[in-house]
Amino acid sequence: MERKYAWHDYSEADLQAVEQLSKEYMDFLNIGKTERECIDETIRQAEAKGYKNLRDVLLAKESIKPGDKVYAVHMKKIIALFNIGNEDLEDGFNILGAHIDSPRLDVKQNPLYEKDNLAFLDTHYYGGIKKYQWVAMPLALHGVVVKKDGTVIPISIGEKETDPVFCVTDLLPHLGQEQMEKKAAKVIEGENLDLLIGSRPVKGELKEGVSKFLNDIFEKEYNFTEEDLLSAELEIVPAGKAREMGFDRSMIIAYGQDDRVCAYTSLAAMLEVDKVERTTCTLLVDKEEIGSVGATGMQSRWFENVVAELLEAAGLTSPLAVRRTLERSRMLSSDVSAGFDPLYASAFETKNSAFLGKGVVFNKFTGARGKSGSNDANAEYMSFIRRVMDENKVFFQTAELGRVDLGGGGTIAYIMALYGMNVIDCGVAVLSMHAPWEVTSKADIYEAKKCYVAFLQTKGEDLK
Repeated sequence: MERKYAWHDYSEADLQAVEQLSKEYMDFLNIGKTERECIDETIRQAEAKGYKNLRDVLLAKESIKPGDKVYAVHMKKIIALFNIGNEDLEDGFNILGAHIDSPRLDVKQNPLYEKDNLAFLDTHYYGGIKKYQWVAMPLALHGVVVKKDGTVIPISIGEKETDPVFCVTDLLPHLGQEQMEKKAAKVIEGENLDLLIGSRPVKGELKEGVSKFLNDIFEKEYNFTEEDLLSAELEIVPAGKAREMGFDRSMIIAYGQDDRVCAYTSLAAMLEVDKVERTTCTLLVDKEEIGSVGATGMQSRWFENVVAELLEAAGLTSPLAVRRTLERSRMLSSDVSAGFDPLYASAFETKNSAFLGKGVVFNKFTGARGKSGSNDANAEYMSFIRRVMDENKVFFQTAELGRVDLGGGGTIAYIMALYGMNVIDCGVAVLSMHAPWEVTSKADIYEAKKCYVAFLQTKGEDLK
């Protein structure tokens, strides 16, 4: 059963819409290279569309009613947006859930050291990376430094043409014979993924002279000290902007498309859909790449607590209200899928692979090997999804993540399924997933947004 390529059916109007959405998406990627930056941009766009902070609504003791649009944010790294519909809230929501964290290098808390007149920042990699991919390329620093008095200093160094950049060094091939005999996982050790940040010493200083020079720069140019790095969150990401890719400009290459491609299209769909019958929710979360743990990951009770606050403000105070609402909700766990790469065809089973240009991808289940750790959507929900996609002329495909005994992965779907709701994984196919630069098709991005709009507009009775 062959799925069609979306490009074949596009009208001139479709092509213009594809290009406009792609431009807006690339702007989002350039602005949001960290979770905090993504949250800031999401709030900016949501408030421009009339969304209010739920905290302010609750403080003012205002009630929640149909037509209201509110958002809640936690620790500047996780956000939920709600568009209140006419249907009873206890009948459930239509939920889009994506994550905004991406694989990267994190700066350790006591990071600065100097060896042989070269200064480095010690790092700890975050998420599933191939360590050898992160060497000998321009890198940027993003994040915050928080001083003891609570002052927050935003950091973004390496993105402007006038900024310096940084790198992790590699060994030249002339001296790398022993290195190249190692397995790929050991070619670059995690403790050697340290960031080169300086080489100029203070004049006359023969010991730690470079570190002293850098400390002077920290204080004069950025208003923090080395000790302030104890309370900093600094992420090391590829320097540079998202770019169109290919002579035909049909693709986008950028850092962080897993999973900001689904986060952005979910947000764009949420803000486009105005009046709804069934309450809609878009949830953008942190920590998915390391198991959805922590206070800002999906395993925390934060989202459940926000729903409880929302229901109480709507007059639903029963202790069962939250459980009923979440069980009756339905969700698209909006996360990327591995795009089929003919250069590595042996890793895929082609009949059940995601291809660039064939539209949004549905993964009925994820997990590994024998579906370990999987959410497995039921047949009735899959039937509902097919009907919604076809009625709204959305190009879609179904896939698994690689060969049965080879592949595997997970999303936040299994966590939300714990409430008993219908959940299925749904997202965009990506080439070079988890590499510093990932590749997507503009057509798939466009179809993902169409899919999310169609899903948000469904009513409660549409799935029986």
